[in-house]
Amino acid sequence: MDMFELLKEESTTDDPVKLVVGLLSNDRNLLAQAQSALAEGFGTVTAKSEEIPFNFTDYYEKEMGPNLIRQWLAFQDLVEAEQLVDFKQTTHTLEKRFLGPNAKRRVNLDPGLLSLHNLVLASTKGFAHRIYLRGGIYADLALIFQSGKFQPLAWTYPDYQTPACHDFLMRCRKELLAEAAQQRTGQDNQVFKAT
Repeated sequence: MDMFELLKEESTTDDPVKLVVGLLSNDRNLLAQAQSALAEGFGTVTAKSEEIPFNFTDYYEKEMGPNLIRQWLAFQDLVEAEQLVDFKQTTHTLEKRFLGPNAKRRVNLDPGLLSLHNLVLASTKGFAHRIYLRGGIYADLALIFQSGKFQPLAWTYPDYQTPACHDFLMRCRKELLAEAAQQRTGQDNQVFKAT
């Protein structure tokens, strides 16, 4: 599929998006606490990935320690894409709640938005492929959905290229397709607005 064919598949502004959050920690109890805090703030968790060892880089080890575990969650309510900055700011506040000695993070929370076409993550770090939104937050196109599966890009993080991640996102995308069909038929077109 060439770039022009991709452009034909463009989304509209009212396409549904689903909030997903990547969790990273070496403490399963802390992961469970973070999941509860996220559910309290963002609503019912409808999907969880399997836990996988985060052994792709040692980038986080100095701050968070060894033997890190990666897991992803998805939430029930559809959200608006414009809320990505708010979600990142909220997860940043939650990370502070779980700080360890010397103010080091013990859990990393990475929010993103899953649409039928892609996965966009929020980042506090600028880069050539990231688009500045507001409040020090950038949008990072991590994966595109093409030829029936999620495809990585040159800058996609290794954990977002794993079968565990893609299986999780495919399950979430199926939920999203069902929700989009309901919206089109007018059965259920409520979009959750975070406060």
